[in-house]
Amino acid sequence: MILRNQNSVKKIILLGILLLVLAPMNLSSQEHPNLILTKNGVEKIRKELGKVPLFDNSLNKIKQEVEIEIALGIDTPIPKDYSGGYTHERHKTNFIILQKAGVLYQILEDEKYAKYVKDMLMHYEALYKTLPLHPKTRSYARGKLFWQCLNDSNWLVYVSQAYDCIYNYLTEEERNKLETNLFRPFANHISIDSPQFYQRVHNHSTWGNAAVGMIGLVMNDQELVDRALYGIKGVNLDTNAKDDDGGFLNKNGKAGFLANIEEPFSPDGYYNEGPYYQRYAMYPFLIFAEALHNVKPELKIFDYKEGVLLKSINALLNLSDADGEFFPLNDGQKGMSYFNSALITAVDISYYFGEKNPGLLSIAKEQGEVLLDDSGLAVALGVKNGDDKPFTKKSINLSDGPNGKQGGVAILRNENIELVFKYATQGSSHGHYDKLSYSLYEKGDEIIQDYGLARFVNIEQKGGGNYLKENKTWAKQTIAHNTITQNETSHFNGKYEIGSKYHSELQFYDDTDPKIQIVSANEKNAYPGTEMQRTMALIKDDNISKPFLLDIMKISANKENQYDFPYYFMGQVIETNFDYQSPTSLNVLGANNGYQHLYVEGKGKASSENTKFSWLGNGKFYSLTMATNTGDELILTRLGANDPEFNLRRDAALMIRRKNSKNSIFVSIIESHGGYSPVTESATNSKTSIKEISVILDSENYTAIKITTTKDIVKYFIMANTNPSKEAKHKIKINDKNYSWTGSYYYK
Repeated sequence: MILRNQNSVKKIILLGILLLVLAPMNLSSQEHPNLILTKNGVEKIRKELGKVPLFDNSLNKIKQEVEIEIALGIDTPIPKDYSGGYTHERHKTNFIILQKAGVLYQILEDEKYAKYVKDMLMHYEALYKTLPLHPKTRSYARGKLFWQCLNDSNWLVYVSQAYDCIYNYLTEEERNKLETNLFRPFANHISIDSPQFYQRVHNHSTWGNAAVGMIGLVMNDQELVDRALYGIKGVNLDTNAKDDDGGFLNKNGKAGFLANIEEPFSPDGYYNEGPYYQRYAMYPFLIFAEALHNVKPELKIFDYKEGVLLKSINALLNLSDADGEFFPLNDGQKGMSYFNSALITAVDISYYFGEKNPGLLSIAKEQGEVLLDDSGLAVALGVKNGDDKPFTKKSINLSDGPNGKQGGVAILRNENIELVFKYATQGSSHGHYDKLSYSLYEKGDEIIQDYGLARFVNIEQKGGGNYLKENKTWAKQTIAHNTITQNETSHFNGKYEIGSKYHSELQFYDDTDPKIQIVSANEKNAYPGTEMQRTMALIKDDNISKPFLLDIMKISANKENQYDFPYYFMGQVIETNFDYQSPTSLNVLGANNGYQHLYVEGKGKASSENTKFSWLGNGKFYSLTMATNTGDELILTRLGANDPEFNLRRDAALMIRRKNSKNSIFVSIIESHGGYSPVTESATNSKTSIKEISVILDSENYTAIKITTTKDIVKYFIMANTNPSKEAKHKIKINDKNYSWTGSYYYK
């Protein structure tokens, strides 16, 4: 009997060892929920229910959404559509509702939510194991539920949270069924089956990394977590892959979540693809980081790269206008703002895991919603306790590049005027060919606009909701931006492989004087043999009602060229000081590089050394004063040529064209003044305060501008071109008058 018992014990031990060998590599034993919600956090939330208005309102809103979906029943259709189509939108709604239902189960302890999540997951388990690749073949990396792996990754990021919330509600048999037939194959398809998608540094890959890592954390699968953090071992891509916009994804041999933190973010938190895609990527960055913080605190993920993830939220919020809408740098849809759900996540996580910035609470109040987790509760309690203070946006210079050495973006703010000046890198596949470009705002309204992207996101009728061909033929081209186009050819000839090698260089930036916010940068590679230096200053002068923009673009070239310099103004033309002829039928401005999309609505020539142009927009008057040569052509253009499907807005511009010019300088002032009321039908201060501007010196070392107001008050702006340090002392004589100063510039 003793021998039999000993043999039984040995069999049990051997069986246990065998099970350990066959089981997936596990993390340490963990309780659930532990991913975003935690057991202690849920208990704290339950105790505060009914006491914290912002949290309670958020909970009730989500409860209503989920109740509606439960009443409608479960629908997991066979995938067939692009973005905006029924099957795409249905599966998208499903993953969002699954995540919310899981949270409701944890907080309210109502099993109907857990049952709903379980039942839908079982539907997906039955569906997924039968699915081939998505029938739409356009994507460089096709998913199964969606037409691209990117959206499949969205699904898994959200659904992993739902699974964590009902983990203990499920039986072991049910969990094994889901993990074997749904979650692990799903994670493998995103990663191992799709290395061209997964093994990159790009917002697409960030979603993939987070998806694989989060389901790995829930399933206690260390191999999946390592794959998420470091990429697929032994897989290197020898060729560049193109994303679904046709742009090249990054090829640098690096992959995984940590590489996606290291490479795209500068030390200041600027994300090289621009704020629109930073907003999109912030959700997987932050939600996976929160999960890693909760499950693997030893990684200290929020301290990684000197805390750049939390820094990036401050950078992103500063990349928005007075209304909270993100500046459309690179590919960016206008109107996207910090009211997006990804920014609710960003604000809450930044407050909770950061320095408890009270300014974030004021944004949370505007958003009117918080996450239903520890971070959302902390924000809601802060708002309830009156800890909020205004989030003040000031001038800021954000470096670009992983080490902050690859140009950047400067936001100058002076009273209600905001200037966005871009001297950054290419910006990955979402970058535009727009070195030293800018856009200008007043109280959130565009004065001089950047076009943004050519896409109707998730509108099926417009190219399946995807990027339109006009994004490449127009929106990315240099002529679509407020900068110099040389010889009707885009910067870097519109070639990604060339543009991605270079960046502009900061000359100087200074926001120390509240009356003068200024930035200057150089570009030496956009056109071989041509160098550009642009200096932009927002100047508050007591003799002029509002801060005005002084813009100086210097060009040095080794041969004569044609320079086109557009101003994409927003509003109705009011007055000009030059004659122009309007054609009886519209002709196209050029043949390619974006010119094929511009109609010519008027043509004239500069009639004096100053050209003036004014317009009315958003109830305010704006005036442009340019120092011009008598041979300069002035072209009034309208977007819309060669656009039979009306994919482009019909935006207008004034373009100055200077031909047969080698070295040249373009100087202008843009001024906001007065306004018009349609109610009282009265116009106030409708005339510019600038009488004239002139270049009185332009040498290798210095450029001097004379500004005369309509009241004959004269001001001089002098800029140091070659030694712009703040400590440098300068002394120069211009027209028998001596000027001396310390620093980058002189204004008096």
